[in-house]
Amino acid sequence: MAFTLKLNDGHTIPQLGLGVYKIPDAQAAGTVQVALEAGYRHLDTAALYANERGVGEGLARAALPRAEVFVTTKVWNTDHGYDQTLRAFDTSLAKLGLDYVDLYLIHWPAPAQDRYLDTYRALETLRADGRARSIGVSNFHTHHLDRLLAETDVVPAVNQVELHPWLVQAEVRAYNAAHGILTEAWSPLARGRAIGDPVLDAIGARYGKSAAQVVLRWHLQLGNIVIPKSVTPARIRENLDVFDFTLADADLAAITALDAEERTGKDPDDLD
Repeated sequence: MAFTLKLNDGHTIPQLGLGVYKIPDAQAAGTVQVALEAGYRHLDTAALYANERGVGEGLARAALPRAEVFVTTKVWNTDHGYDQTLRAFDTSLAKLGLDYVDLYLIHWPAPAQDRYLDTYRALETLRADGRARSIGVSNFHTHHLDRLLAETDVVPAVNQVELHPWLVQAEVRAYNAAHGILTEAWSPLARGRAIGDPVLDAIGARYGKSAAQVVLRWHLQLGNIVIPKSVTPARIRENLDVFDFTLADADLAAITALDAEERTGKDPDDLD
């Protein structure tokens, strides 16, 4: 079983989960079922991914008690605004086939729209109603968070950002930590870049682990929540097998030294 971290609202989140970005809806159910049977208890989806129905089906197939699985989804940019977000949430919840989600995030700040404050206020309503147990944001820079903290009431539980050895996000992680916000890493393996990297391979050889496992362990030891994506059963199980070793400080530093401030996705200030 994966370790859990405590959120600033008192709830807990499994530190390692399954990301389902770009997994087709028809394939999501089987993938989620495999992951849950392997021991995952954290699923991360989004309205944009168009696979919430499949994720919900996979969860139903696994037949686990609802309270045992942490489910995250996100509101997309085209649904920013108070009323639009509430409607989008209803749609997501219906597709998932759930009565509540454990975490609901603003997927991107979409600053050109200038509506993420109203969107977040809708999340605060959903939290108060108990239909989203925890709320947070994704892809928020520190200046977006500054405004959010100044003008809304609930400190986000999570800020999910692109984060991997080539984009270590030191400033964002420090800001999050200072404000009691957990950092969650998407694209934790830099969309496969970690696999075959000579530095990571050499570190992995010392522990009898793959480069991917080394990077996931690096995330865990930094205190990040991490959501690697795979549709391959063997890789799904391998990604979970990272709780039986500890990286030495020198190895952590060597991985962090790969930082080149290189994104695999867009800069949050550039996505409307």
